[in-house]
Amino acid sequence: MKKIMILSFVAVLLAACGPSKTAKEARKTFDGEWTLTSVTYPNSSGEFDVTLLNDANASCFESSTWDFVSNNNRGSYNVQGTNCSGGARNFIWSIDEENTPDGIYDFLLKPTDEDYKSTTGNQGFRMNLKSLSDSQMVWEQSVMLEGSPFVIRMNFSKL
Repeated sequence: MKKIMILSFVAVLLAACGPSKTAKEARKTFDGEWTLTSVTYPNSSGEFDVTLLNDANASCFESSTWDFVSNNNRGSYNVQGTNCSGGARNFIWSIDEENTPDGIYDFLLKPTDEDYKSTTGNQGFRMNLKSLSDSQMVWEQSVMLEGSPFVIRMNFSKL
């Protein structure tokens, strides 16, 4: 009986150490094409000149298309608009599984070149994945503005 209890404890411990099922499901939900429908600034008023992902103005990202491939965690996006440097940008992405037991996801994105080699010296961006469904996704990134937290929210729809 004691051996069964010890084996059960070890099995539970091993299961708890593995990636959460929720994170795996989230990764599969990312798969496919998305459109960034809007960039908003909750709890802030006024006009802001925001550069996203050290790439382009937030207005260039609105209506941009994003492609996520879950089996190799690669993807690309295309920005568009007047005064925007268009074209495909590549990235590697992942979901930080350390926070998933609490239902909080951090989404990590690292810009790359066409061969998926880092263009930022292995630095990337961490965003909070606020919500994810089969048709909608919301990211938030908090930055400091004049000594106070400033939230950038990116709203996506699946194509």
